[in-house]
Amino acid sequence: ASGGHDQHWHKDDNGPYNMRRHRHHHAVQVEMLYYPQAVEPDMGPTATLPYSQYWTFNHEENHDNFAGADHLDFAYQLGGMERTPASGPKCSYPEADVVARRTPHDQRMRDAVTKTGWPLLKQFEAAPLAAGTVILYSHNLFHRGNHRRDDWRHWKSKPRFMWRFWLYRTTDPVDRGDPPDVDWRGLGVDPLTGVDRASASDGTLAVWRHHYHWMHTGRWPRPSAGRASANLNGGLTASGEDQEPTRIGAAYLIAEQPVRRRDRHLFWNTLVNDRESVRRAGLYGGIAAGDAGARTFLGLALDSRKWVQRAAVCGLGDAANLTTDVLQVLRVHLEDIPSVYLRSVAASALGCIGRRALGTGNGIEHIPAIVKLLMRSLKREPNRLGMNIAQGRSIKFVRPTDECDVCEGIGIDYGVPRFKPVRSAVRESALWSLVILCSHGDGPLGDRLPALFDQLTDIARNDDNVFCAGLAVDALARIATAKDIGTGTAIPRSRRLLTLRRLLEDLPIHSWEAFVRSGASPPLRGTDTSRS
Repeated sequence: ASGGHDQHWHKDDNGPYNMRRHRHHHAVQVEMLYYPQAVEPDMGPTATLPYSQYWTFNHEENHDNFAGADHLDFAYQLGGMERTPASGPKCSYPEADVVARRTPHDQRMRDAVTKTGWPLLKQFEAAPLAAGTVILYSHNLFHRGNHRRDDWRHWKSKPRFMWRFWLYRTTDPVDRGDPPDVDWRGLGVDPLTGVDRASASDGTLAVWRHHYHWMHTGRWPRPSAGRASANLNGGLTASGEDQEPTRIGAAYLIAEQPVRRRDRHLFWNTLVNDRESVRRAGLYGGIAAGDAGARTFLGLALDSRKWVQRAAVCGLGDAANLTTDVLQVLRVHLEDIPSVYLRSVAASALGCIGRRALGTGNGIEHIPAIVKLLMRSLKREPNRLGMNIAQGRSIKFVRPTDECDVCEGIGIDYGVPRFKPVRSAVRESALWSLVILCSHGDGPLGDRLPALFDQLTDIARNDDNVFCAGLAVDALARIATAKDIGTGTAIPRSRRLLTLRRLLEDLPIHSWEAFVRSGASPPLRGTDTSRS
């Protein structure tokens, strides 16, 4: 609900409740915001920075960004300004200044955008909105919760609520042929946001071209000669946070060039650079280069340096074909590496590479092996008390420990004995990947299906991590409602549905989506959904 406080600009965590995970440039995740009532411009509309989804900040050794969200101005939290009312009955600012947007809070928000030095950034507030409006935007977009500017005496009778949903792909885009070229600069001013695209750099256009093509085809665009800008290698290593668009743009421009794509060591020097910002550009450039980048990622995946390994494993998940060699490298990272972060990256990468194999048909025979690896991981990996509770801190200020080098997410007490405030980045990533794989029916799962069904059922019934239980139920719902269940299958449809419905009835916290997917109606307490 919107009220008298301002969030600062941030990108949400890339997993449930502040879990740190790899940010995908490809459109595999999206935010969906639902507003049950009308939202006027003075009611605290959601504020966004359009065109900011491909640029971000360091997090690997930057503890201000250790938790899942990335921030434009973390000093806003450190200085306590987030806790100071920007409007409402406890606000110290004159009402006229609040309405006119000239308070220190307003200036802080504007300055944070300007000080990035990034092109195209201009605040956009999603208002006015009619009741029932749904907004979709990139999960990687910088945004913030906005304070209200209308008369606080009417807030109670005129509330402003929003429901947020985190959606992710289980299938790649359907290839309907190459889309027509777009003259992005010629489109001029975006009529929705007011951003002038005529000022986009060559590097930004390369980013847009790649993702426009991928979203239409699920394929990498063909290399394009004649689009290179001067000194691309210098752009890759440009120094300063304000040069993030320069570095990322240079990487995508290099990925477009045919001569570069023939380089067996494309982005190698970039990926082993000491600076995370340079490695990040090499990661996304390597992904954009497809097979050439994947060869480099495979060569670096077992490097001795942790952050080089992280980039390489992320890159394999987003760019490589599913082969025996790639699968073996991901197995090593999932099972033999002491870093929780690297194991969680490997668990996520297996789902991404499996999804792509199912879309292209390349390597589909390895899907049962992926399932087996993820099942073994779930038997081995423990849940841990949420870092915010274990360390006695806000989730924004937690730090890595000897036991865990990644933010696994906030521990939440739901007030029910079944669930504890525990998390596991690896378990949750493995189950996220299994949801993706279970969305494609029985065939790809092969002979792993019966054991997987039983293991998911056990997790849904007994795991004390609410996120693990929820993901297991989601995966089971997809198995239970698969279209290609044959009459001779080891698990008849009737057993699948009965198991799912009984699990749903027994859970103390219910997911309506899972009920709908199962074909059951959300139960009243005490009803038997197995017969619904």
